[in-house]
Amino acid sequence: MQRGYRTVQAATRPALLRHALAACLLASLAFAATPSRAADATATSITQIDAGHFAQAEATITEALANPATDAAQKEALLFQRERMRRILLDFKLDADAVKARLRKQIPDLSDAEFAVWDAQGLLEKQVIDGRTLYFNRAPGNLFRISAEARARRKDPVPFDDGPNEVLNDHHRAIRAAAIRTGSSSVLPMREQVTQTVTVHADAVPAGETLRAWLPFPREITGQQEGVRLVGHSAGDATVSGTDVLQRTVYLEQKAVAGKPTVFSITWEATLYARDFNIDPAKVVASPITPELKPFVQERAPHIVYTDALKAYSKKVVGNETNPYRIAQKLFAAVDTIPWAGAREYSTISNISDYTLHAGHGDCGEQTLLLITLLRYNGIPARWQSGWMFSDGKYNNIHDWGQVYLAPYGWVPMDVTFGRLNGDAKLEYFYLGGLDAYRVAFNDDFSQPFQPRAKQFFRSETVDSQRGEVEWKGGNLYFDQWDYDFSWHRVDPSRGDASARR
Repeated sequence: MQRGYRTVQAATRPALLRHALAACLLASLAFAATPSRAADATATSITQIDAGHFAQAEATITEALANPATDAAQKEALLFQRERMRRILLDFKLDADAVKARLRKQIPDLSDAEFAVWDAQGLLEKQVIDGRTLYFNRAPGNLFRISAEARARRKDPVPFDDGPNEVLNDHHRAIRAAAIRTGSSSVLPMREQVTQTVTVHADAVPAGETLRAWLPFPREITGQQEGVRLVGHSAGDATVSGTDVLQRTVYLEQKAVAGKPTVFSITWEATLYARDFNIDPAKVVASPITPELKPFVQERAPHIVYTDALKAYSKKVVGNETNPYRIAQKLFAAVDTIPWAGAREYSTISNISDYTLHAGHGDCGEQTLLLITLLRYNGIPARWQSGWMFSDGKYNNIHDWGQVYLAPYGWVPMDVTFGRLNGDAKLEYFYLGGLDAYRVAFNDDFSQPFQPRAKQFFRSETVDSQRGEVEWKGGNLYFDQWDYDFSWHRVDPSRGDASARR
């Protein structure tokens, strides 16, 4: 994926009991104005973990948990930090020799000196944890996306498996033509039927125990996706979130059977629209920040924080520009230069926008959160969207993007990961005000609680909701204990049948 997004694969990626997500809890504790001693311990452990001092963090957590004054909410925050360390160690398993071995599959004559140069340049993501240098599992593959020099040394010339709409094509041209012809920002509707599955590994829990699963489900969004309908689901009752829930799901239960995987599935239909506002910069004006817009220009710790580094970066990019669209355009272009790379699990990162700014690479959600933070800092309302996307071929992927508020157009889409489209100046900034029709939104915000069936244990994904979540009475099942997948076909209303897409 050239500037792509997290690949659908075997999933390798509670917040307050029953209600808050771990990320929100961390925010409320770590950034409270008058933190208690236990909250201080949470903030300290976060800093220690980020610095790679896991043993110190464990001592901090253990001491705070033993303190009778530590309440249940604070204990949950501390326990999540312990879980975060476990998850980081799942993402960072490689030593230098293992990284070199993987790289030499593509660069057989890689020298230790060449490796050392790339390593010193920070092109191979790593952490020093209690004195031991560990590399991110996807660091070898990411190197070829981050470094042109490494790509030039790669023996395999096969391009990355990027989505077809990441480059200018006839679909984009057809969207613009239809928007101009009809005068509508929602065009080229198509109805899709999609089946999502979550497959829990055999014997992940004892036989007879009840597994609880949450599968992401499309939101009803006028002009973007309409006529959302649950067509079918795996055995048992299904509880569907209301259309106002910002991270919408279908809740299912099944009992585990010895020696057999447990499969949860849902099938749904929706009519999807391409979008194009074809923005005229001269018409864009600064919008009054109404009470409805105010939340979208504010910080939201832990992932949307106006750090000194972010302020300096913004000043460098924006300069003296005052037109909101031109500011957005400059920030969009700047973040677009940050190369895509496979991401570590979001729940392991204490501040995603800051991480992306300093890492010099990021996946779709990391890039999007950085752009949202920059836009908000400049007084331009911005918010999150995410879900799943596909093509007319075999390609499909989970993906994150966003929306920006530009008066007089209102909320318009933005996908900085797809970024600028080269080849036609009129369509270069298509994805700052437009979207292709090959995507579905499950979420209109991040780190939101599931409703009406709340999760009781820590979520595997504390920010996004695209792959699903699974737990049982013994706790959460993390991504290494189950897999997920999508299949789809186009529904032909005129014939009442479908033509297979996968």
